[in-house]
Amino acid sequence: MDFARAAIRQRISDVFNDADKGERPVLRRADALFAPDSVAWRVNGDVVTMMIGGVSGLLLQMLHPAVLAGVWDHSDFRADMHGRLRRTAKFIARTTYDHADAGRAALDRVNRIHAKLGGTLPDGTPYRVTDPALLAWVHVTETISFLDAWIRYAEPTMPMAEQDAYFDEMAVIGQALNADPVPRTRAGAEALIQSYRPRLRADARTHEVAALVMAQTVGSPAIDIAAGVIMQAGLDLLPDWARAMHAPHAGGLPRPVMRGAARNTANLIRWAFESSPNRAVWSGDVTDFPTR
Repeated sequence: MDFARAAIRQRISDVFNDADKGERPVLRRADALFAPDSVAWRVNGDVVTMMIGGVSGLLLQMLHPAVLAGVWDHSDFRADMHGRLRRTAKFIARTTYDHADAGRAALDRVNRIHAKLGGTLPDGTPYRVTDPALLAWVHVTETISFLDAWIRYAEPTMPMAEQDAYFDEMAVIGQALNADPVPRTRAGAEALIQSYRPRLRADARTHEVAALVMAQTVGSPAIDIAAGVIMQAGLDLLPDWARAMHAPHAGGLPRPVMRGAARNTANLIRWAFESSPNRAVWSGDVTDFPTR
């Protein structure tokens, strides 16, 4: 059993860490930006629900024309969608679990990148990635997607007070990235998303990027089967109106089968990580961390 657990953890580590670049998993530190007993630690540490939420959040974000333009103009998404998803996962892990200084450095790095980016929408409207309202859309859609994936596939009876606490904690990240407004409750997040709906669009470019997200593979047949389920679960997690805007990508497994497969995958990964050093909380004076 220990061998099987370690083998699964290694597969997951390979998905999220580029061994050729010397990358290694981010382990949990007591001196992180968030406390070990925070809701953020609980929600952000589940591999499968974060992947499902990440896919759903990306599909929701790209319905905003300026977010889509930023991806279209400044991202090598056609050749490196896996790299984009990997970098997002690493950012969440770094800002949630790594030393607070490492978390702040990751936030500063993103802000420096954003400061250089902008362009023009197809209709001639200029955009800047540093627009606080645009960053607010990215933050709220990502946060609510992570939380909803956790609720659906891990904690369906999660109390509203803890859901609100998650938004309140994650507001630290949104504010550090200069998003405005940043909701601190679930009701505030849902209201903010509704306020953006008149600005959202789905066109040929939206569908092209979404198709690449939905078709993402990572090379291993076993992992790719699970990835296909996760991509479908991410699409399924969208609000009905957003899923309808992505209608060309409907299909796949019947919903009950897909949700059951996603839940089984999540349970398997949780089982594999039960005995992992990644679940331990390391003190500030530890420098030689185990890798799995």
